Amino acid sequence: MRLCVPVPCFFGREDFCEAIKKIGALGFDAAETYNWKGLDLEKVRKTCEENGVELLSMCTSEFRMTSPEHRKLWLDGLKESCEAAVKAGVKNLITQVGQDTGAERKAQHQSIVDALYSARPILDEYGVTVMLEPLNTYVNHPGYYLWSSKEAFEIVREVNHQFVKVVYDIYHQQVMEGNIIPSVTENLDCIAHLHSAGHPGRHELQYGENDYKNIFSAIDKAGYTGACGLEYNPILNTEESLKTAKEIYGQL
Repeated sequence: MRLCVPVPCFFGREDFCEAIKKIGALGFDAAETYNWKGLDLEKVRKTCEENGVELLSMCTSEFRMTSPEHRKLWLDGLKESCEAAVKAGVKNLITQVGQDTGAERKAQHQSIVDALYSARPILDEYGVTVMLEPLNTYVNHPGYYLWSSKEAFEIVREVNHQFVKVVYDIYHQQVMEGNIIPSVTENLDCIAHLHSAGHPGRHELQYGENDYKNIFSAIDKAGYTGACGLEYNPILNTEESLKTAKEIYGQL
């Protein structure tokens, strides 16, 4: 598994390309970001290549999948985001499904599935994977529809397409469900990326109720070969925080 540094979490106030250089200098070979608009994508790609850092993921520009009336907006946003991803050399796009509309959950579930079916030609054209993100509704995202990793896995299996997966956020799922190790290791076929943070607080991995040494060890033993984004709000200074994450994973 690779540890991945989200630029906005650690270098949000700095020039993006300078941040990529610092990430490489700190010994990391993977980064991610969220809003790609405003970035010089070709410069970003070149900087990543020169510094041995792969930009693994960005976000789609539209998130509303639960309502059929917004499907075209989401698909248009997916297409422009795929174009941006190719320019930046990014292979994955995180998408959120939107708020609970108040319609029956069965109808909203079907709307998400239908949107992803409609997205398949776009994903095939660009070779980009779109990753659904379940989020917690208790602390950070009240009213969000997709809080259950189980439902996210069900959606991915219904769509059954190589470029439709889940980003499994350990922090969010600890808030909502717990049962982290079985949830991840028994569904690796559906997971393209991981996120992590300590709960409660969403700070460094050592600050919270999860034993990340055991979690990471179990995930590695299960055969996961992707990356885990350190998506938390650091309390420590950047260098110490990222060094500690490496120590927890056993890289130091």
